[in-house]
Amino acid sequence: MPVDTSAAGKTYEPKTYAVGREKLREYANAVGESNPLHLDVEAARAAGYADVVAPPMFAVVYSAPAMAPAVLDPEVGINLAMMVHGGQEFVWGVAVVAGDEITTTASVKDISERDGKGFYVFETVSKNQDGETVCTGTWTNIVRGV
Repeated sequence: MPVDTSAAGKTYEPKTYAVGREKLREYANAVGESNPLHLDVEAARAAGYADVVAPPMFAVVYSAPAMAPAVLDPEVGINLAMMVHGGQEFVWGVAVVAGDEITTTASVKDISERDGKGFYVFETVSKNQDGETVCTGTWTNIVRGV
């Protein structure tokens, strides 16, 4: 049965994530990040930031609440039992720091079929409380045996 491409272009309700200082420190420690910008308020302020800075891949943390409804949407039609992670790409804008409120909007960028597999490409755009884009993500999921 071919994949249903009718959900391509669909956009979901934005989700907002409040970035906490301790969450950034916990994340940095969990991934082995030792740069003081991610751990020490004084080091971050000395470098010109308002507070500790999020490591780049923290983007997954603030984007995930917006991605879940898209991936789980019955109209998109992903068979989760057959899904594998195809890839992620990020383009970062201004730095995310503790105290920011990041609003992420997810959309279905493309749905296609190749070699008996469904390719589901999503895009997230995350902006801070000032409307500045902090990250644009492209998320690809592959569903085997469509």
